[in-house]
Amino acid sequence: MKAAPETAKREGTADQTVTRGRCLCGTVTYVVRGKLRERLSVCHCHMCRRHHGGPGIYTSAPKPAVEIDGGGALRWYESSPGIKRGFCAACGSSLFWTGDDYPQMDIAPGTLDSAAGLALSHHIFVAHKGDYYDLADGLPQYPDNAPADN
Repeated sequence: MKAAPETAKREGTADQTVTRGRCLCGTVTYVVRGKLRERLSVCHCHMCRRHHGGPGIYTSAPKPAVEIDGGGALRWYESSPGIKRGFCAACGSSLFWTGDDYPQMDIAPGTLDSAAGLALSHHIFVAHKGDYYDLADGLPQYPDNAPADN
């Protein structure tokens, strides 16, 4: 089976998946070496809605697996103490979410270069969602954060 041009295989690792992504203008690029979390979280908190212009959707990977080339445009905004949101200063694309004590890098899947076999899994912070949309997809909804196993 031939891999898509945006996905390549690495040798010498247990998981040889390589996924690439970028911002809208292509100045900030990234590579994830290893599998992404297949279950996507949809976050409805007020900060994600402001950062993304709507609910934030995220996959994740361990921080050491994510290599970012910011091209001089990657900026990090500390939205809460120890919590950072990464974006491109050139085009404004929302790319990442992470915390100082969080072992993962959350990645906006809309920035991936190719399909990665991911699917929406659940909604978090629905107690804070905007009143201008409904959630009717039948996925689990959590008033605040999801249990640790999601």
